[in-house]
Amino acid sequence: MIKTRKILSLLTVVIAMTTLVQFAGCKKDEPARKTEYSLLVKDVLGVTGTATVTETSSTSITIDIQLFGAPSGSHPAELCMNTAVEGGNVVATLNPVDASGTSSTKITTITYSQMIAYDGFIKVTKSSSEPNVILAQGDIGGNVITTTNKSYALQTIGTFGVSGNALFEKRVNGNTLVTISLTGTIEGQSYPASINLSSISTVGGGPVMKLLNNVDGTTGKSYTNIRTLDSGLTITYENWLVYQGYINIYQNSVNIDNIICHGNIGSN
Repeated sequence: MIKTRKILSLLTVVIAMTTLVQFAGCKKDEPARKTEYSLLVKDVLGVTGTATVTETSSTSITIDIQLFGAPSGSHPAELCMNTAVEGGNVVATLNPVDASGTSSTKITTITYSQMIAYDGFIKVTKSSSEPNVILAQGDIGGNVITTTNKSYALQTIGTFGVSGNALFEKRVNGNTLVTISLTGTIEGQSYPASINLSSISTVGGGPVMKLLNNVDGTTGKSYTNIRTLDSGLTITYENWLVYQGYINIYQNSVNIDNIICHGNIGSN
């Protein structure tokens, strides 16, 4: 009888230990990692959306697009290199956005960790026959704009009546988006812009270090993503904060020496 009790006690201990091991090996599934990016209106007013990157395995992700205010029809979508301002080659063709305004694409060539640091952007175009009409687009990964920024005043010269500001915004990867916003520009005109070395008080002016995208006279806007100076030298957002330079806005490409607006930046 005593021997039987000992055997039962031993079995009880074995069963209890087995149960504990089984429970220890059953971990609650961790939620999938995901990051949402904004898709902003481009060529068709009223269209916005999101692109959500979800980790589906250690070697794959899913990109889900949701558009709001899009016209009817099927809209091609692409993952591209570089920033939306620069444009770039297509890295992956995504499934088109359908009539419900959604698209879902599984990608096995880029991991989640690579994607959230990626130098790229996502865009959705109107149709395969109108690929240059962009409904919405947005920077992703390392190109996302942070909340760190610095604005500089641009003052009018003479009687041109053009003034505004230059906004320097830091991206996650340390690159810089420079947005020039002017008032007093003429509709249909295009105004060259540059970042020069030295200050606006320098006699004769300083050399051009970075050509910026022309300011559109209709909108008064110019957007330039900066990774390097024109010489090829890498420059980060932090570098710009201490840079001894200034911005020139010119009347037009013919009168490049005719400066209509300027302002100091950086350490100036």
